[in-house]
Amino acid sequence: QVRLVESGGGLVQAGDSLRLSCTAPGRTFSYYSMGWFRVAPGKEREFVAAISAGGNNTLYADPMNGRLTISRDNARKMVYLQMNDLKPEETATYYCAANTARMPLGSYRYYSFWGQGTQVTVSS
Repeated sequence: QVRLVESGGGLVQAGDSLRLSCTAPGRTFSYYSMGWFRVAPGKEREFVAAISAGGNNTLYADPMNGRLTISRDNARKMVYLQMNDLKPEETATYYCAANTARMPLGSYRYYSFWGQGTQVTVSS
């Protein structure tokens, strides 16, 4: 079992930046590739970004590519999502997730463990 806890969400204005964090205490954090997903009001869960277990490979959703950076610190058991130039349509609850594959994956179906989410609200 992997317990994930997100933080860093909040209310920002369009064009602002925000960094989300996810902590995953446990000895096996470095075994998991990690992903970020979001759920906007009235919409389905959507992939945002993922990073391999070792941190050398990343994957981003096309609409946000260039404005996102996912990173991880295995020593601290943390994964981060830096989001720049945020848009109002990116208002959503953002979730951190872990899966047992070594490579980053873009489908939520591969992820076994999920956090409770952190709310990001972007005002226009």
